[in-house]
Amino acid sequence: MTVDLGAIAANWTALRDRHAAMGGGAVGAAVKADAYGLGADQVAPALADAGCRHFFVAHAAEGIAVRAALGPAPMIAVLNGFSPGADEGAALTPVLNSPGDIEAWAGTGMGVILHIDTGMARLGLTPAEVAALADDPAPLAGVTLHYVMTHLACADEPAHPMSAAQAARFAEARARLPAAPASFANSAGLFLGPDFASDLARPGCALYGLNPTPGRPNPMRPAVQLQVPILQIREIPSGTPVGYGATWTAARPSRIATVAAGYADGYLRSLSGRALARHAGRDIPLVGRVSMDLITFDVTDHPTLMPGSMIELIGPGQSPDDVAARAGTIGYEVLTSLGARYRRSYLPAA
Repeated sequence: MTVDLGAIAANWTALRDRHAAMGGGAVGAAVKADAYGLGADQVAPALADAGCRHFFVAHAAEGIAVRAALGPAPMIAVLNGFSPGADEGAALTPVLNSPGDIEAWAGTGMGVILHIDTGMARLGLTPAEVAALADDPAPLAGVTLHYVMTHLACADEPAHPMSAAQAARFAEARARLPAAPASFANSAGLFLGPDFASDLARPGCALYGLNPTPGRPNPMRPAVQLQVPILQIREIPSGTPVGYGATWTAARPSRIATVAAGYADGYLRSLSGRALARHAGRDIPLVGRVSMDLITFDVTDHPTLMPGSMIELIGPGQSPDDVAARAGTIGYEVLTSLGARYRRSYLPAA
């Protein structure tokens, strides 16, 4: 697996410039889930070198690891929140998602981010909880409110009315609470226009080359390539089944390449009988089921492929979004599922 840190940094720069053109302020980076599976210890420093000063993770343990990679300067916010002391001195910023979180941090003097739920029905203060806090903001007096944030539910569907409704609810909630900078747009939200600009945007998927504008050309640079070796090529006669369940049978004499990847490596089992590999600009069909450690491809029409040849599962001819479409999922799942057994190499950002 080759990760292009230069592409990730360039994607961040492009999103920063886009947010500025919208009238917005800073742009952070979501590096949760090990930077979407690409290696936060490498990705976060590359983004910091590009100018990023705000990082977002899901759990305190992720934040501790990112702090070790970045040093003391940048803000590292923990979206799922954490209890006082759970950051083990890493100076992480908790996101407060409930009245209980506010109570836990009251009086600590810590810098925090307050999360308002404007339509996701997940984490964040409900309208009733916002109203109660507006009536009695005393619990916030003992903390430093760095940002008030919300999260868009349908930003990747530009015509969906939910985004405008969330913007209105967010503005109403902020007007009732103590003044603080706002954090609003995710990757797709950065393509919705000036109404979604804020003091701090929080892109994630677009940094890693996923398309934040589904159905339109991808404005981001691809950031990852995945190549795997052929272990063996077997010549089989017509009528021979391949793989578990005998779900595919050769309709002609065929050359079947067995490849060192499987669902234990995040190559999703739902790709069985649907996926393609690429070699020399041509498609190679996956045949049979994806198993734990091995997959099989029909290379009958690729006579130059031999054991030891590398074929491409993700790359210029096949994006993570393309793989996801064949698997019936989204590019996020494809990237974050990539397993630890792939040997990773990094192209430098400079």
